[in-house]
Amino acid sequence: MSKPEPEARERYLHFQRIPTRWMDNDVYGHVNNVVYYSFFDTVVNQYLIEQGVLDIDDSTTIGLVVETGCQYFSPVRFPDLVTGGLCVARLGNSSVRYEVGIFRNDEALTAARGHFVHVYVDRGTRRPVPLPAALRQALERIVPGA
Repeated sequence: MSKPEPEARERYLHFQRIPTRWMDNDVYGHVNNVVYYSFFDTVVNQYLIEQGVLDIDDSTTIGLVVETGCQYFSPVRFPDLVTGGLCVARLGNSSVRYEVGIFRNDEALTAARGHFVHVYVDRGTRRPVPLPAALRQALERIVPGA
């Protein structure tokens, strides 16, 4: 297995700025690893809300995270400004693999990169459902090469 490498901003198709907070730093002087997963959630869900395909209170179809991972390349620390880059690496019938690059300030390469997989389910039954047409269209816009 080859060593993971940072990726360039050009790999991603949507961007979200996120300020770090004082409390994000850990005792080692950098943003703690668990905060990166919050960055991922923020970038993905903000995109879905902005596209009008996620109403956190009333959507009948919701995404549940079934897999996640992150690779770290260089530290981020308060008061850095993070930019989360987003793209969709795989679009299935009821699942999506999101990939998120975390960029420190205006740096060109990822400080970290991660992914998570949503399985879309009916809010009430929690059973998988096909992606609604509007959601699929919003996700297709951030598939590289589409």
